[in-house]
Amino acid sequence: MCSNPAEVALARIVDGIDAEHLGAYGVHVRIGGDEAEDRWRSDDRVNVYSVSKGVCALAVGVATDEGLLTLDTRVPELLPDVPLGDGVEAVTVRHLLTMTSGIDFAWFGDEVVTWPDLAAEMLSRPTVGPGSVFRYSDASPYVAMRMLGAVVGDVRDWLLPRLFDPLDIHNPQWHRCPLGWIVGGSGLELRTSELARIGTLLRDRGRWDGTQIVSAEWIDGMHSDWVETGGGAPFERYGIAAWDGPLDTWRLDGRYGQYVVVDQARDAVVTVTAHEETNDHRLAELAELAADAVRGIHPIA
Repeated sequence: MCSNPAEVALARIVDGIDAEHLGAYGVHVRIGGDEAEDRWRSDDRVNVYSVSKGVCALAVGVATDEGLLTLDTRVPELLPDVPLGDGVEAVTVRHLLTMTSGIDFAWFGDEVVTWPDLAAEMLSRPTVGPGSVFRYSDASPYVAMRMLGAVVGDVRDWLLPRLFDPLDIHNPQWHRCPLGWIVGGSGLELRTSELARIGTLLRDRGRWDGTQIVSAEWIDGMHSDWVETGGGAPFERYGIAAWDGPLDTWRLDGRYGQYVVVDQARDAVVTVTAHEETNDHRLAELAELAADAVRGIHPIA
């Protein structure tokens, strides 16, 4: 019998993926100090879609730790030359990362930017009240990254020595808008193995290889103080670029089955890259159920 719980959990996930013919690229499991990985294709870098939002949150966490901004920094403090719609002067970094700016502006990273400046276009529109309504969009984290960029310059380059290099993620690419800024909410390209290191950083509350990359309090804040979205499961509650669930986990969640599922109660994290168009959330469910099964709580069903 295998004594490595990560291998046991991985085998259960792989069995489920194969039985249900899900379009996974790779799965990585870490439980405690044990890890295991399986693949259906080579470990190439792929667009992790909205999992990129979690890296935006880490960027803001590092900047907060360095005293460069806070979650309560308002838009005009860092983008003073951008004309603002009614009430937008009260929109903060927190509102942008939690999708609660109250600005009715839906744009996603696979869409063409038809305006001279995407941030200015969003911010020129009125808000119904910051914090009053949940509206999911790639434009919100894009604006948050524009705010951070006003302080640090190119966010991706600024992150190299602070996040990517320590995690041995060499020269990652991030899709950019026509003005050259990172898209932010989507478009970061990573291998499964690289994304798994970010997952371990989240599980270990910002610590990597003995170094605190981002404060533990920041990681805790990503999955507490949930915003009720008004949507159905599995999209009922949103934190700082993170979703609640499945069950007692929290997750980064990207289109077509890109997942980082953190199960801190079991000291586990499961990372998935995939292209599954019809049943992508089943991949996250299998990840959580496998970690549970290793602890003898219930089997995969």
